[in-house]
Amino acid sequence: MKKLLFQYLNYVFIRAMSRGKRSGAYTTHNRVEILRSGADYFKCIEEIADGAQYSLHLQTYIFDEDETGNKVAGALIRAAKRNVQVYMLLDGYASQHLSVAFISRLTDSGVHFSFFQPLLKSKHFYFGRRLHHKVVVADSRVCIVAGRNISNRYNDIGETKAWLDWAVYAEGEVAAQLNDICIKIWNGSVINKRGKATTNPYAPALLAEECLVRIRRNDWVYKKTEISKTYRELFTGAHSHVTLMTSYFWPPQKLLKRMAAASRRGVKVRLILTAKADVPLSKYTERYLYQWLFRNKIEVYEYEKNVLHGKIAVCDNEWITAGSYNVNNISAFASVELNLDVKNRAIAKVVNDDFREIIKNDCKQITESDFIATNSYVRRFFYYLSYRFIHFVFFLFTFYFIQRRDRN
Repeated sequence: MKKLLFQYLNYVFIRAMSRGKRSGAYTTHNRVEILRSGADYFKCIEEIADGAQYSLHLQTYIFDEDETGNKVAGALIRAAKRNVQVYMLLDGYASQHLSVAFISRLTDSGVHFSFFQPLLKSKHFYFGRRLHHKVVVADSRVCIVAGRNISNRYNDIGETKAWLDWAVYAEGEVAAQLNDICIKIWNGSVINKRGKATTNPYAPALLAEECLVRIRRNDWVYKKTEISKTYRELFTGAHSHVTLMTSYFWPPQKLLKRMAAASRRGVKVRLILTAKADVPLSKYTERYLYQWLFRNKIEVYEYEKNVLHGKIAVCDNEWITAGSYNVNNISAFASVELNLDVKNRAIAKVVNDDFREIIKNDCKQITESDFIATNSYVRRFFYYLSYRFIHFVFFLFTFYFIQRRDRN
């Protein structure tokens, strides 16, 4: 009884502190690690699931019914069989291919399962608003925020290496805040009141370790643009350097202006982009911007070892942002995204060192002379057409909601 009372008082204390730290504020008492390996990431998910005692949330964009997906599903099922409240929310478009048998296996074991805005079934459907974030959180205690989906291509299996991506593992106050966000998104997605998630009544002791972490969200439809603001802050506040890694680079104009202004101030701006694109049209669109980048003295590196799927940036050896947000208009103005900003020199150093290693061993720098020599006028014109085509398609898919949002 005393133990339960002590846990409850800890819970009340943490909740009171969390309420005082609204969106945009840093929480203090956290422990953070950076996960780059696909094998480490999925091992960590299984460990979190196996250690969960009360609640477990998994929310992601793509969940494939393959070796990796089945391992993660097995961990969720084991947790549910221990009477842990397991909530699995997948995007209704990207994960719609899951079989009825696979979903039944989960729900029959006690896993609460739902799709986020399933195609043609959602009451407030907007095609561009997809659940793109990748989050796991257990017991308001530990969490992972990542760019990786649940699929073999994001995992290291045998000799096959995962696509390059990142995750932030965290314990402490930020996990309690993230748990609340997951509950809110889950409860807004399920129709049956019996399936509503409740807050974990047993929170762990407050960590003595200090690491500044804040949750950043983008859900433009509901006027959340925190991650977009974070990326602008990276460039407006930088003193020495910003290195940005992203998989589908098609940034809003506001961000391009901040990047150019930072470069003019003498900030060293480097982009790590992919050479092997899983979506070729996105790469053509990206390359249309290269000459603008060269004119503004921004260094461009293409990762050649595998597909680059990461979304992470570091500023001045001081802080990082990482998560699901691609630096493009889809993440800025459509998808539901979630990042963590971490202000910690040790963490920033880890990321900077990794970037240095990746640039040295796995990348080719693209210079203006090389780009012009290897891309004819015809090819560069094709890049321009790709850029305009994506803008046009994006406008068609978002026009109605832009008008509706502006009227509100």
